[in-house]
Amino acid sequence: MKSMTSGSPLKHILMFALPLLLGNLFQQTYNMVDAAIVGQTLGTDALAALGSTSSVQFLVLGFCMGICAGFAIPIAQFFGAEKYDTMRKTVFNGGVLSGVISIAMAAATVLLCSTILRLLQVPANIFDGAYQYLSIIFAGIPFTILYNYLSGVLRSIGDSKTPFYFLAMSAVLNIFLDLFCIVVLHWGVAGAAIATIFSQAVSGILCLILIKKKFEILHLHKEDKQISGELMSRLVSMGIPMGLQYSITAIGSMVMQASNNALGSIYVSGFTAGMKIKQFMICPYDALATSLNTFVSQNYGAGKADRIKKGMWAAFYVSMIYAGLACVIMVFAGRNLSMLFVSGSAENADLVLDASAKYLARMGLCWWVLGLLNEFRNGTQALGYSGRAVVAGAVEMVARITVSLLAVPVFGFDGITWCDQAAWASATLYLIPIFIISYRSAVIRMKTDAALQ
Repeated sequence: MKSMTSGSPLKHILMFALPLLLGNLFQQTYNMVDAAIVGQTLGTDALAALGSTSSVQFLVLGFCMGICAGFAIPIAQFFGAEKYDTMRKTVFNGGVLSGVISIAMAAATVLLCSTILRLLQVPANIFDGAYQYLSIIFAGIPFTILYNYLSGVLRSIGDSKTPFYFLAMSAVLNIFLDLFCIVVLHWGVAGAAIATIFSQAVSGILCLILIKKKFEILHLHKEDKQISGELMSRLVSMGIPMGLQYSITAIGSMVMQASNNALGSIYVSGFTAGMKIKQFMICPYDALATSLNTFVSQNYGAGKADRIKKGMWAAFYVSMIYAGLACVIMVFAGRNLSMLFVSGSAENADLVLDASAKYLARMGLCWWVLGLLNEFRNGTQALGYSGRAVVAGAVEMVARITVSLLAVPVFGFDGITWCDQAAWASATLYLIPIFIISYRSAVIRMKTDAALQ
């Protein structure tokens, strides 16, 4: 448990972000191990089966993770304001909402799985594998939400280490289960999905056990376990927009993926390998954004506007330094990194690796734009303006769809390699002035609240 309302903003953000970064890296290890083992042992078609579903996974699971992150914002604000009774009531109401949403999402997505894959134009030779993998991942949504909600609660009170420890443990477990389910039991891509879901369940359950044993401030008393319309409304107003932001962004990614799927399994495999590396490289940005979100939320609750501004500048400097490093790696080492997922002896391996390297190199050149996007989006959300961040997701969606529909039919895979960058730039141009407006409004609210106290 740690308050970020005093002390060096840069130190707070970096120290809080470090466990988050390690946790994100382990989270991506789930997917990277799945892809590496599947690609190396089952072949490029099996790898393509996993990759052909990545955008719809981002849509559905991104919504789930987004609402959990949104639910954590008012918890962090109440913690920063030292309103611990209200904070616990918010934790309970958020838990109820998370449970209802998880069951509804799992049931709906499993039933619609086949239809979704047809809409994505998944090639016939990989359709069955994609269906097996995706339906199991969707069935495990309650475990995904369990971990993400509880880890969000812990982070909102300043603890970013505990979620990392459990995630690291489950990542190691996932590696062994992948090998056991795929190599020993011969369950194919379904085995990779089962290993991932089981590992996520372990991390979520361990978070719940530790909260009950260690974090007395989160122990719910009888008076805390009451449904509150006011708190439910506040949680929904923060969580649903953040979930929709992920989903709206993912719609554009789905159109991009459908356009890429139509180019054939070579480009699906190349895109899949590139996406896995991209997701790994995004981890520092995600950690920095989550750390900034908690920092801004707590200081907003404490009414400390100047610290919010200092925190934003500190995050900017760190983001730009990382952007330069990431660019060098993606431009010059992209092809070699892609060989983690593609066996050199596989059919069309050179073509697959060339496609992945091109995708990564062009993305690396614009990596700094993604850093700005993450910073200003999370800053805006933490100030309580989740709805404005949803618009940024819509801007990303429109940009990806436009490039996918207009450029890919003309330029083929070259068009795919510029879709993300167009989306990032468009959303960032919207978010920078929106954050400035939101910050000024938040300052007025903080001054008004201070005057009333």
